[in-house]
Amino acid sequence: MSVRLALKVDVDTDRGTRVGVPNLAADCAEFGAAACFLFSLGPDQTGRAITRVFRPGFFSKVSRTSVVEMYGVRTLLNGTLLPAPHIGRRNAGAMRATRDAGFEVGIHCYNHYRWQDFMQGMDLAAVRAEFTAARAEFRRIFGVEADTAGAAGWQSNSRSREAYDEAGLLYSSDTRGTHPFFPRIGGRVFRTLEMPSTLPTLDELMGRPGFPDSSIARHLHGLLRADRLNVFTLHAEIEGMGRRAILREFLAQCRGSGVTFVRLGDEARSLLSDRASIPVCEQGMATVDGRSGLVAAQEPASAAAPCHQAPDGTRT
Repeated sequence: MSVRLALKVDVDTDRGTRVGVPNLAADCAEFGAAACFLFSLGPDQTGRAITRVFRPGFFSKVSRTSVVEMYGVRTLLNGTLLPAPHIGRRNAGAMRATRDAGFEVGIHCYNHYRWQDFMQGMDLAAVRAEFTAARAEFRRIFGVEADTAGAAGWQSNSRSREAYDEAGLLYSSDTRGTHPFFPRIGGRVFRTLEMPSTLPTLDELMGRPGFPDSSIARHLHGLLRADRLNVFTLHAEIEGMGRRAILREFLAQCRGSGVTFVRLGDEARSLLSDRASIPVCEQGMATVDGRSGLVAAQEPASAAAPCHQAPDGTRT
């Protein structure tokens, strides 16, 4: 059975859009790897993320991952000592060039800082307004509605799911998990197919004992499984800039071992051709080794809370 791998690229910042995205597009093209680029579309207020200092695990992650090296001093001052550049207005050409090169494009968020740090406390109207702003900017840049979205910081809940369903997305990639599913939260099942990230990210591995840069690509390659769709989330600011060599090594190993690179959109369409076969699973919040705070996660199936298959794929 062939190993299938889908690459999903989260683009968080103005600099990541200008520098990291073209680098990643070039590397993926060289190795014949499809990828879905999810763009932050509004103001880059990365500097305000210092408020995460109060989250468990924040200091250890900062010390491990060389945040200043990865993001650059200018980016870390955006929205505080320096004005917040508007990513969509400054980088529409680079975004369209990514699409024109044959890559999937979608929504990461409007304001990354606001979504990652405050979305869980927003009411439905505020969540809807934030996502509506992202959709409008996406339409302005690309001339069409977005087919997909992947939440900043894997921050997702019933309110964001409702906004996704209202937008009629083909699929989303908001969670950490093992296989595609329809999310159920608080007893409600949502219509937008979820394609979870199945592999650890580079920033969850970097700097940890046992994971020098020289071993990360090999470790990730060893985690690939033939019995499911593998989804690897990259970051334009990491694999597209300071850790570009690790990604290139990983892509070379994948190509050498016969891994099949697939498009998330194609996989979603194939699954949705038989909605009744897609399981309905609980979505909750969980910790992820190497990451600070809680993220949206596909809850493991158990006798008490199994993943159900429903007749129409949306009810249980």
